[in-house]
Amino acid sequence: MIYFEDLEVGAETYFGSYEVTREEVLQFARKYDVQPFHLSDEEAAKTHFGRLAASGWHTAAMTMAVISRHVVEHEQAGLGSPGIDELRWTRPVYPGDTLHVSGKIVETQPSRSKPEMGSFRTHTTVTNQDGDPVMSFTSIVLIRRRPG
Repeated sequence: MIYFEDLEVGAETYFGSYEVTREEVLQFARKYDVQPFHLSDEEAAKTHFGRLAASGWHTAAMTMAVISRHVVEHEQAGLGSPGIDELRWTRPVYPGDTLHVSGKIVETQPSRSKPEMGSFRTHTTVTNQDGDPVMSFTSIVLIRRRPG
């Protein structure tokens, strides 16, 4: 189990990858982001996207899928997150792209009011198969301290 005391500022983690499919882009857009450039090749061609593009919120959801699977697999004593800062979508994500998710711990902080936990900030970068950044953000993560 990975606890607060095991974290080091500057440590980097590769969380994994995610293959973006056309059907999933359309399915997400139909349900959560019905803007035409997420639903139609013809409408997307009229925009700066040039072709069907995933919603930024879909990119965030795919990223969360990669991170959460990694955290569960590596048994981190996580307690959720109160939020993220500085979310940026820097390049479109298209069907056929493969997203790669990595993070770097930039800060750790023991809780002043709850001695059984602490928090850390991770700068997360998502790149496509060409290594081009498509999204970045800084997350705040709550985590248990080592018992005993």
